[in-house]
Amino acid sequence: MSQRAARLHRLSELMSTQRIGSQADLVSALQQQGISITQATLSRDLEILGALKVHDAQGGMYYSLPLDATGEVYNRGHDRLSRVFEELVLSIEFSGNMVVIHTPSGAASYVASAIDRSGTGSIIGTVAGSDTVLAVTRAIDGGEAVATELGALMKDNMEETQSDA
Repeated sequence: MSQRAARLHRLSELMSTQRIGSQADLVSALQQQGISITQATLSRDLEILGALKVHDAQGGMYYSLPLDATGEVYNRGHDRLSRVFEELVLSIEFSGNMVVIHTPSGAASYVASAIDRSGTGSIIGTVAGSDTVLAVTRAIDGGEAVATELGALMKDNMEETQSDA
């Protein structure tokens, strides 16, 4: 798992299990787990995750993953998904109504979660392994269209990879 993917995963876990109200407290919580991070990096990570500051019943505020009080996914469009794909997706293939997304080791769950949270209507759901995500499309022959749509999100990543060769 890349250092960034591991950090994003741990940050997601922290926000899911604890009510942490400030970036300084998030930095401390990560440092207690052996993850060194600057405030600037944390701010970028929170943006990538789509983290929100929400109110609790007592009027306090804490960071949370992007779900609202109704349980519906908070949809920030493709901006967040695009950032995830640029950072973590290595390649995309399709067959019929299936799309296979390759990631660095350990990043597949994070990528699958980002797809699921994006509200992409053409995808029924995802299954993640360690370095591979399987996305099942709604249309029986929708793999190619979804692979093309998702591939466009990783355009910058592909251009950087090709220019490094």
